[in-house]
Order: sequence, then structure tokens, then C-alpha cells
Amino acid sequence: MIKRLARCIRQYKKDTVLAPVFMVLESAAEILIPFLMASLIDKGISVGNMDYIWKMGIVLVLVSFFSLFFGVLSGAYAAKASVGFARNLRKDMYYNVQTFSFSNIDKFSTASIVTRLTTDVTNVQNAFQMLVRMAVRSPVMLIMALGTSFSINVELSLIFLGIIPILGVGLYVIMNGVHPIFERVFRTYDKLNNVVQEDLHGIRVVKSYVREAYEEEKFDTISENIFKDFTKAEKKLAFNMPLMQLCIYSCMLLIAWIGAKLIVGSSMTTGQLMSVITYAMQILMSLMMLSMVFVMITISRASAERIVEILDEVPDLTNGENPVYEVKDGSISFANVDFSYAKDKNKLCLSGVNVNITSGETVGILGGTGSSKTSLVQLIPRLYDATDGAVLVGGVDVRQYDIETLRNEVAVVLQKNTLFSGTIKENLRWGAETATDEEMVRICKLAQADEFIQSFPDGYDTYIEQGGANVSGGQKQRLCIARALLKKPKVLILDDSTSAVDTRTDALIRKAFREEIPGTTKIIIAQRVSSVQDADKIIVMESGRVHSTGTHEELLKSDHIYQEVYYSQMKGGDFDEAI
Repeated sequence: MIKRLARCIRQYKKDTVLAPVFMVLESAAEILIPFLMASLIDKGISVGNMDYIWKMGIVLVLVSFFSLFFGVLSGAYAAKASVGFARNLRKDMYYNVQTFSFSNIDKFSTASIVTRLTTDVTNVQNAFQMLVRMAVRSPVMLIMALGTSFSINVELSLIFLGIIPILGVGLYVIMNGVHPIFERVFRTYDKLNNVVQEDLHGIRVVKSYVREAYEEEKFDTISENIFKDFTKAEKKLAFNMPLMQLCIYSCMLLIAWIGAKLIVGSSMTTGQLMSVITYAMQILMSLMMLSMVFVMITISRASAERIVEILDEVPDLTNGENPVYEVKDGSISFANVDFSYAKDKNKLCLSGVNVNITSGETVGILGGTGSSKTSLVQLIPRLYDATDGAVLVGGVDVRQYDIETLRNEVAVVLQKNTLFSGTIKENLRWGAETATDEEMVRICKLAQADEFIQSFPDGYDTYIEQGGANVSGGQKQRLCIARALLKKPKVLILDDSTSAVDTRTDALIRKAFREEIPGTTKIIIAQRVSSVQDADKIIVMESGRVHSTGTHEELLKSDHIYQEVYYSQMKGGDFDEAI
């Protein structure tokens, strides 16, 4: 884990090295001060030697200045190193997330990834800064102060050797008990973020159903769990300070008692006792800082483990050894395809699917909720891989294609339409970065979007709020269709993407498809028979299997599922005059 995190230091290695170097110099200067003070007391103040007092006073001021100077440099380099380290961590995590397949993202959940990119990185950043400063300063001060105090008086210095093991064992017991609690806390943070994200995303639904109290209760329950866990952890960590104080005051009492006896016996001077007491404080303060470092490391250890999980996650979908960089045409073939999200053959979503689609065909897919219509089409652009069997596009197994090449030729308008913050033009250019204004207008006319866009005061420069909050569901769907058409794909998949538009607009969109992109293979998943009845082929899905295949007329004669859907919608008046 440490090696993996260390690779994220990169261009901040110099700052990471210089911060502890200057911290060592600062510590060395601080160690000198008590030694010089002892000399000042014994050789200057005690004998009334003013020249020596002035001389040592100037030296003490200079040493103090150097200590301050090196401390400032150490702090500056440590801050730069830790912030840069955190920046690289976020960058590496985010870039790796971009390579994830849907199954990788499903494994962690969106809320968990967000927590790891924010809270966990902040924890590790704070720990890193402490490591390059306090974790260096404390042991250096401890060793230097111990060495100097032993050079002054061995008998007094032995007190430290008795106290340090007691403190070390106590800290280990505390840290060992706290770590599992913090691991649980960060998992609960994921749940909290998920609730907040879900609530904000669906705030209109929450208010429509007057469910604010229910959402508040959910939030309070998870928040209370975090409070209880943190309280439990803090109670254990609270033993840290009393333990430190017990060690500090025990040391001071023993040093004062034994030191007084040594002074009375003339085997030690007052200045030496003063310097040993100062070194005792430095040693004990170093131990206290080390305990703080251990606390921070304990907190950040759980975060570091979660970060490394993201960094080490290998995408399920990768290019083969010799990927194909050209999609010949839009023909599609499913050859005895089985698929499971859990990659478990006993939990199949699709089973024994065999379908052949000719390039340029319009194919409708119909089926009840849970019949795996969306799962079927997600295998075409290789958003997931088939568990068994093969999916071929242009006569080539999709697993043999370069993923970017394949997805550039297969445009998908998913069930959940997503628009991003920015202008309509910027959203449309996701389909083609170099698209001209004329191209965008032409495509939007095909998608029946131009009319409502022109009604906006700013037209195509209208700003889209986050998630498309300032456009209707039907407008959002038409913009997403236009964006997909700009790719000029060989295969266009509409996953229930006209459900929010009226049947007349739906018919106009289908008419534009027939006339303007006859060479593109069009796959339309729909709930309405009217959306697929003029397709070259209609596939009826049931329970993850292809129940039947045929034209509208053929299925109306032979398939009871299709008949049932058709006649129920006719009674409901879900058919408009053909356009």
C-alpha cells in the first residue's frame, strides 16, 4: 500500500525530501538551546561574567533565528509536498475511474467513489504532511535530546528509558482498538453520501410526494451511526492525553527529586539540571507529537486502504493484443449469448440469445419490465461483456475491437438521459467536437429539437443547468438524440429514449431516421407498439430470452405477448395516425 501511494509523489519528491531535511536542522538548533543555556547559567550568571553572558546571549539569538528559519522552510516545503501529493492522488484516482467499466463502478458505487476522492484524500494528505514534519521531528528530537541528556547525566537520563516503553505499549493498545472503528466510519460515510446524492438528485420527487420527513429520518439515522462510531473512537483516543501527562509528570518529579540530591552532593550543577529538565520536556513533547502522528495515521490508514482499492482496480473491459480499429458496417449478431451482472451463470439476465440484424435495418425491441431489453443492447457497445457466447458488430466480435473505435461507431441514447452544465452547443458537441452550427441545426431538426431551441432567448447558446434541470424531459430526450446523431454512427441505439415525447413527435423522429440515415442500423427499445410497428424487425423479450421475432403484421398474427400489448394500447388510445 505504501509503495503504491508513494508513486503519487512524483514531481514533489524534492519538496518531500527538503521538508524533513530542514526539520532536522530546526530540531538540531532547538537541541543546542538548552545546552547553551546551561553554559550561560554555570559560566556566566553564577559567576557574574557579563562578557560571557553577552556572548552566549548573541549565540542563543542566532541559534533561535536559525531554528525559526529552518522551521518556516520545512513548513513551506511540507505544505507544497502534501498538497501536491493529494492533487496527484485525486488525478490518478479520477483517471483510473474513467477507465472503469459499468461493472467496476457498480462494485464501488458512485457515492463511495466521491467519498474516496474527497474525504479520504484529505485524511491521507493531512497524514502525509504530518509524516514529513512531525514524524521526522519527533524521533530526531527524541534521539538528539536523549543523547545530549545522557552526555550531561546518565543517572537522570535512565528515567526516560523506563518511561518510553510504558508509553509505547499504551499507544499501541489505543491505536489497535481505534482502527476498526474508523474503517466502519468511512463505510458509513459512503452511505451518508449516497443518501444526500439521491435526495438532491430526486428533490422534485421528494417534494412532490411530501417525503422530506422520511428523507430527514434516513439522514439522521446514518448521521447518528457516524456520531456513535466517532464518539466511541474518540473515547478510546481520549486515553492518549492522560497517559502522556502521567508519563510527563512522573518524569519531571523523578528528575527534580534525583537532580536536587545530585546538586546537594555537588555532582551536578544548576545549569545542567535546568538543561536536563528542558530536554525532558523536549523528549516528552516529542513522544506526544508521535502519539498525534499515530492517531492521524490510524485515521488515514483506513482512508489509504480505500484509495488504493480505486488505484489498483483493473478495468474489466480492456483492448485485446491486436485490436481492430475499423468497424466495417452496422450489422449485429448475437450468437448464443448469456449474460450476468454478477458474472454468475446461475444468475443470468440474458440466456441463449440468438439474433441477427442486417446493416441499415430498423429493429424494435419490446418487452415487459425486467425482460432485460437494456441489458441486451448494452452488450453492443461493450458497456458489459457477455458471460457466454459472442456479440458481433460488423462481423467482428466486439471484444476484438479497440473500445474507443467501437463506441465511436455505436451511439447510445440511454434510458436515463444526461445533459451536462454548459450551453446547448457544448452538449451537442459531445457527439462531434468539430460540428459546425449548420450541422447542429440540421441534426436538431431531425431530432425535432430545433423548434424548442429556437424558442429560447439565447437559442443554441442557452445554458443548460446541472442535469438539464431547466429543460423538460421530452426536450432533454430530443437533445440527447441529436447529440448521438452528430456522431454519425453505424449503429444507433435508442433505449426508451422517446418515452417523454408525444406520439406525433415520436413518429416525426422515426420518419427522419428512415429518410435521413437509411444506412445506419437503428435499434429502438420502446414501451409503445406505435414506436416500433414500422420497424423492419421487432424482437419480443421475455425473462431474459428472445420470445419471438418478426414484423408487426407477423407478430400480430402469431405472438400472444405482442397481441396483448398491442390491443391494450389501442384501447388506451396510444396510437396516432401514421406519418
